[in-house]
Amino acid sequence: MDLSKKTSENIEFMLEGITNKLRMVNVGAIQPSHFDEEKYEDLRDIYDMVMRKDQFSTSELQAIVTELGNLRRG
Repeated sequence: MDLSKKTSENIEFMLEGITNKLRMVNVGAIQPSHFDEEKYEDLRDIYDMVMRKDQFSTSELQAIVTELGNLRRG
């Protein structure tokens, strides 16, 4: 997967990776259609950070979810 390209497929791939790694239960709240390519780099930064870490504190999880919410359209 070439994440250097701003595509909807890459957005979907990154969101799936983030939700799987964080074992997020309410993945319905984070749909690829809620994100546009304008915020791609910010989403990529979150994805890279999540993939690098093995464990997350509760406050880190809350911060990640909050930031994903901030990146949503609307």
